[in-house]
Amino acid sequence: MTGDHRAAVRGALLQLRRDTGLPIALGGTLGAQGRLKLTELVGTNTTALRGFTVEPGAGLGGKVLALGRVIALNDYETASVITHDYDSVVSAEGIRSVVAAPVVVRRKVRAVLYAAARTSTVMGDRVMGSVVDAARTLEQDLVVQDEVDERVRRLTEADRSRRQGAEWEAVRQAHAELRLIAQRTPDHDLRTELHDVCERLTSPPPVSSVRLTSRELDVLTWVATGCANGEIARRLCLSAETVKSYLREAMRKLDVHGRGEAVVAARRAGLLP
Repeated sequence: MTGDHRAAVRGALLQLRRDTGLPIALGGTLGAQGRLKLTELVGTNTTALRGFTVEPGAGLGGKVLALGRVIALNDYETASVITHDYDSVVSAEGIRSVVAAPVVVRRKVRAVLYAAARTSTVMGDRVMGSVVDAARTLEQDLVVQDEVDERVRRLTEADRSRRQGAEWEAVRQAHAELRLIAQRTPDHDLRTELHDVCERLTSPPPVSSVRLTSRELDVLTWVATGCANGEIARRLCLSAETVKSYLREAMRKLDVHGRGEAVVAARRAGLLP
């Protein structure tokens, strides 16, 4: 699990504890062997569950992995619907009631979230709904991060070859798409990371005083992929006139008089890949 995924899991757990009112929230993602590893703990009193690995089919988490659905236990100790392979670590934390939900991305369980209490508690509709909502939030975060990871992977592979021809055009397309994802994400930290990745894709610029705004660079990025103003406006949720205005200003700063010249000048200045 990457650092980004751990942060996303922890954010979902904080949402889970806030919305359910339950004192304990746990979670983790699946590793290469299909095992669940609990890495994020909120509200625990011990370290018994930190880094604990859950096998598919074993215990509550294992059953959630196997069935791919939410399961609630009002009294873990007496529950007959699960195996009790992990009673010792559950007892060490004093957990009595628990609900667990799968996080499913592209039809595969990628993570499991738990909310728990140290008393026998009936997990009603409000709690169950909150658990499902937190799982859906994490699913969306993982989809975005998967998309980013895939584009970065493609860019890294392409960077091993020469920056020319069709292969490098794919890099430029991915660069434009990364900027679009950054524009759409509400997560400030993720948006900053995406912009950092975009900057690393550009050549080290020569000494230059050219400074384009983020929007001017967004427009020029899509010009470089061959998009007309109308298509750029659609992608960036702007009017066609606004796109023209950004493009004119970019050309003025770059001291050029055409779209193609602007792209070439921006590449020379290290502003575009």
